[in-house]
Amino acid sequence: MSPEFLAKALQSLPPVAHPNLLVGFGTSDDAGVYKLTQECALVQTVDFFTPVVDDPYTFGAIAAANSLSDVYAMGGRPLTALSILCYPGQGELETLTEILRGGAEKMAEAGCLLVGGHSVADEDIKFGYSVTGTVHPEKIKANSGARVGDFLVLTKALGTGVIATALKRGVASEEWLAASTASMLTLNRSAAEALADFDTGGVTDITGFGLLGHAREMAEASQVTLVFEGNQLPLLPGAREAAEAGTVPGGLKNNRNFVSPHVSIGPNCNPTLVTLAFDPQTSGGLLVSLAPGDVEEYCRRSGGTLIGEVIPRQEHLLWLR
Repeated sequence: MSPEFLAKALQSLPPVAHPNLLVGFGTSDDAGVYKLTQECALVQTVDFFTPVVDDPYTFGAIAAANSLSDVYAMGGRPLTALSILCYPGQGELETLTEILRGGAEKMAEAGCLLVGGHSVADEDIKFGYSVTGTVHPEKIKANSGARVGDFLVLTKALGTGVIATALKRGVASEEWLAASTASMLTLNRSAAEALADFDTGGVTDITGFGLLGHAREMAEASQVTLVFEGNQLPLLPGAREAAEAGTVPGGLKNNRNFVSPHVSIGPNCNPTLVTLAFDPQTSGGLLVSLAPGDVEEYCRRSGGTLIGEVIPRQEHLLWLR
């Protein structure tokens, strides 16, 4: 679904206000947060999608890692999960078993309990989870916290969307697939847990709306402008080649159409890097704004890359130069 189509639909919903609702859908954050006590709040999220790799076990594990990411992005600890499954009524039992096993084992790796789920018969396979976690109400990592003067760090390389499309077209190399799969299987747990030791502003994870799509949400929620250095964007092996070959997913085109009016693109910015900044990610990394003095150590601990900075609000929410 295109972000523009979804945004128009959400405009028709009445605003939700409650003294215990700490984060709702008004800021397009990664998850909802509801305060239970002065020291505990619930973090709730849901995500599911069609296969992005051929191996069913790996697909299930990636779906789990992707669903868990929203809880990590809020500074939370995932506790329980419910699976969401669409699967052909006459589909192969072995394939279904492997999808479920891959997801269950990734949930176990995260220390998250799988407590049930729901399934429907559908010719197109879709799989994911609704995840519930907890966070201290005063330690929420929202996308609205980016501060002028912060630096921007991205904890995973970009390119899973164009590489998945290259796989579907039969032009992805084994090296590309291996690197992309390893990235998607990596939990954002360590990168999120490390934030507790640093002066952090805003946090969001990069998934279906791409780097610039989710950055737009952060900039808008924080009332700032985010500036990205195109030549510093970390890329997965094969991402540049796939983009240059035109293996562009439909979601990338939707992201570009929706976000482009909010982006100022510098005259010297490589067109391929612009394309990849819109690429929809599966189980992507965290985009973090934090104090300049903390960047080097956080990048060392998280494997992240410095990619930009936060400046006062300008005409455009985003600059890519």
